[in-house]
Amino acid sequence: MDVQMKYLIDDDEFKRRYKQKAKIFRKTIIDVMNLRSRENISWGTIIERNAREFSNNVAIKFEDITLTYKEFNERTNQYAHFFISQGMKKGDVVRILMPNRPEYLLIVGACAKIGAIASLINIDLRRKSLEHCLKLTPGRFTIVDEACFNVFNEISLNLNLSSKHVLFFLPNNGLIPSPKKYINLTEFINDYSTGNPQTTSHVKASDHFLYIFTSGTTGLPKATVLIHRRIIYGTIVYKEALVGISPKDTIYIALPFFHSTPIGIGWSAACSNGAAIAIGRKFSVSRFWDEIRKYNATIFIYVGEVCRYLMNQPPSPDDLNNSVSKIIGNGLRPDIWVDFKKRFGITTVGEFYGASEGGGGFYNFFNFDNTVGYCPTPYAIVKYDIEEDKPIRNKEGFMEKVNRGETGLLLFQNQLGGFIGYTDKKETEKKLFRDVFKKGDVWINTGDLLLDQGNRHALFIDRIGDTFRWKAHNISTTELEELINQFEDVLISAVYGVKIPGTDGRAGMATIIPKNSIKEFKFEQLFHYFKKNLAHYAIPIFLRFKENLHLTVSYKLKKSILKQEGFNIESIKDPIYVLLPGDSKYVLLTRSIHKNILEHEYKF
Repeated sequence: MDVQMKYLIDDDEFKRRYKQKAKIFRKTIIDVMNLRSRENISWGTIIERNAREFSNNVAIKFEDITLTYKEFNERTNQYAHFFISQGMKKGDVVRILMPNRPEYLLIVGACAKIGAIASLINIDLRRKSLEHCLKLTPGRFTIVDEACFNVFNEISLNLNLSSKHVLFFLPNNGLIPSPKKYINLTEFINDYSTGNPQTTSHVKASDHFLYIFTSGTTGLPKATVLIHRRIIYGTIVYKEALVGISPKDTIYIALPFFHSTPIGIGWSAACSNGAAIAIGRKFSVSRFWDEIRKYNATIFIYVGEVCRYLMNQPPSPDDLNNSVSKIIGNGLRPDIWVDFKKRFGITTVGEFYGASEGGGGFYNFFNFDNTVGYCPTPYAIVKYDIEEDKPIRNKEGFMEKVNRGETGLLLFQNQLGGFIGYTDKKETEKKLFRDVFKKGDVWINTGDLLLDQGNRHALFIDRIGDTFRWKAHNISTTELEELINQFEDVLISAVYGVKIPGTDGRAGMATIIPKNSIKEFKFEQLFHYFKKNLAHYAIPIFLRFKENLHLTVSYKLKKSILKQEGFNIESIKDPIYVLLPGDSKYVLLTRSIHKNILEHEYKF
């Protein structure tokens, strides 16, 4: 309790900071509430508005390329007119496989103006997971960047694409020729009008805009629906209330655009007040601050792992030699929060908490340390039984809220059906709790444990259920177990996340019952099997071998004890193998290696 108490929000300090920002805060809430009833606005109208109001402001910085807001809008229009000429219309699904580059935002912007739904495919996925995501959001159009062509081509025959399906190819480095049956986008775009298309005015705030993929709590990835209004909210929240965006700001984004944060937070924040986006092809800890200086970035978008990677680098005299004063993101952990700010000269941390599926969110409006922020909408943190893996209900059958300083399961109230959810209605229903505090009420299960800090603030503690978070990604244990169980030497497996000291989230660990003895187990083949079928962050770090696994009465794997034991070889007799950073093979976890892991000698 003493550890938790130090994270509580001081009442007097909260009142002081609230008073300072009361006017801006109240205006923001009013503007957000007003947006709920507006339909004549979309992401396309935001792009066109910025082209008028910030015409000559730089919108995009990418390597040696710059685009003003006027140029960005005109280029977006050319894509929109071309897509319309190819038969694209409102409601069509456009699947996009592309790494970070300006064309990503241009194409998404074009879809927004047409009213098409951009399905942002995770390009780190392989084979079964990639195929699943593509099939989950079927449509007439697929755009494949040159850098993603081989991965897509490997499973394209399994998609059963019709003869009417339109495949677009976007050259990148020019290393492979334009493939047959694909339309090369670069050959046609320049021939089309730069004027705003008429379709923009027909798109509504409540129309579907993006499909973002999340692992949810079980099974393969789910397609989360984001409507136009959801992204536009950010242009209100980030303009003044959270960090304050100036037309002179440059926001550096190196996180992949297929995640919700770069577009839903980063692009939205930039468009709130005519700021620029500096695009990094991908996050690189060695290039990070050099690119910040190159673009003269004043803000960057983060997830907790980015901050930890930067903190793990040896201190440098150049640490304070940067133009950044504000950061926006989620997952900055308390053990490095204050030190990170001090080391790199950060004054404002725009930490937020929210799920892609919607429902509610916390925002660090008042710039406190060690918090996901303040929640202006109805929520509850309820008592949760970790062992039984379910909320606690009292004698009357209702849930109970935790006290200040206690940890529980976060729920958001489902106001006016505000939870958009997934493309799969059954999966959406699984996220809802009914009869929570009274008969007939409906609350959204976030699947996250949070600490109630008081004054409507909270601190993220951990995820529950069958998902764990590693390298800024939610990893589905069900999906991993299905894959591992198909390996020839495995009889059955149980996958879960375990904490490695000095890291964020939980690393993957698989407990395996082998078909034969461990001496015969093909470790090298298993690693290559993982590498071929999984994104790098989903490959388990630890393998534990047992003779049997305990099952519940409903024949589910009983993981609670396995999670508690982790990889502590002092109390575990079973052999454990580990994939050390930079290695391409599993090695036996010895006491020496175990000691070095606990002492942060390895940078996972």
